[in-house]
Amino acid sequence: MKLVSFYRDDELRLGIGKEEGVIDVKAASENSGISAPETVIDVIKGGADALEVLEKIQKSSQEVTREEEVEFAAAIPNAGKVICVGANYRKHAIESGLAIPENPIYFAKYANSLSGHREQVAIPSLVKEVDYEVELVAVIGKPAKNVKVDDALDYVFGYATGNDLSARDLQFRSNQWMYGKAIDQFAPFGPYIVTADEVPNPENLNLKTWVNGELRQDSNTEDMIFSVAELVSDLSQIMTLEPGDVIYTGTPEGVILGMKEKVWLKPGDEVVCEIEGLGRLVNKLK
Repeated sequence: MKLVSFYRDDELRLGIGKEEGVIDVKAASENSGISAPETVIDVIKGGADALEVLEKIQKSSQEVTREEEVEFAAAIPNAGKVICVGANYRKHAIESGLAIPENPIYFAKYANSLSGHREQVAIPSLVKEVDYEVELVAVIGKPAKNVKVDDALDYVFGYATGNDLSARDLQFRSNQWMYGKAIDQFAPFGPYIVTADEVPNPENLNLKTWVNGELRQDSNTEDMIFSVAELVSDLSQIMTLEPGDVIYTGTPEGVILGMKEKVWLKPGDEVVCEIEGLGRLVNKLK
């Protein structure tokens, strides 16, 4: 199932993504009399029972809104933790002049960084070197603490397409990356969360990025150094991962940072990130 967060009359709504468009769960619930969750977090916490209700609504609802008319929010606008992984693809580490890490490199973004599909992302006046990073985002589905690698994917609710936008001039001004990463709107995320049952192997998904129609990144999650399962397990050793937490799992090669001639993103540029089976995430810079 594809879950959507969107705005209708300035109210955050839960939607179900279909080929024809998006089902407004609140409207469908009122029309059918079926009591339903109101947010993606409600669905995640509600588990199988909540998904069963949404299945009923999906089958019974005939009304959809075309995607072109939907005002998307970040797939989870109020995520409790936004954890990111750096240099987690072999070819990307090499192109960036970084050693292949022996352990995962983590940094944080926060809810202020989350933005939605088709949202225009503002470049702060301080920033001169904006880069893109298509990333597989894993969404935690239940509390995870001291989880074994072999069990870790059982704690993942679903996956989404993400873009870890980065201000390289600020990122590397010290050995802590947060200042160049945790910028307002710099974590686009969506359009959907696709439930894990529809993603049998997160380690074999094609990832692509286009800038103004030019293909820049074209790789596969099989190039990850640390798998989704390894990341979830590793993080769970030092913190409790909660339902709705998100993990940006790293980007493949093809970023501007790794190019000889670096032409950074600028206002007006359109960045399209796509992950196989998870949808296209489109954002313009302003």
